[in-house]
Amino acid sequence: MTNQLVQLNIRFKAKPGKKEEFRKELFSLIEEMSSEKAFISAIVSDNLDQPDELLIYETWKGTRDSWLDEEFTKPYRKNYEVRVDDLIVERSVSWLQPIREWGSHITNAY
Repeated sequence: MTNQLVQLNIRFKAKPGKKEEFRKELFSLIEEMSSEKAFISAIVSDNLDQPDELLIYETWKGTRDSWLDEEFTKPYRKNYEVRVDDLIVERSVSWLQPIREWGSHITNAY
């Protein structure tokens, strides 16, 4: 594993009336992925201006390619994808590479 980090910023829009059910599925996924060796942190936030939106900000050791090869293929992620298909309207993913931080030590985790 390299000393690189990759961050995912994922915005979800839940179907009307499905946000709490989706939140439970997302939290369950985070519980599973948090035991992965490359996992550093995850923060889930509600969008105060868009009540049906949730955002997750994940930090992982490695690169986008290593995440896609090693993490995205985990069986529990496939199960999660099947379960949330009926709970969300849309999802957008931004891939980020941290360059500097203030107020935390997330990028010093490796």
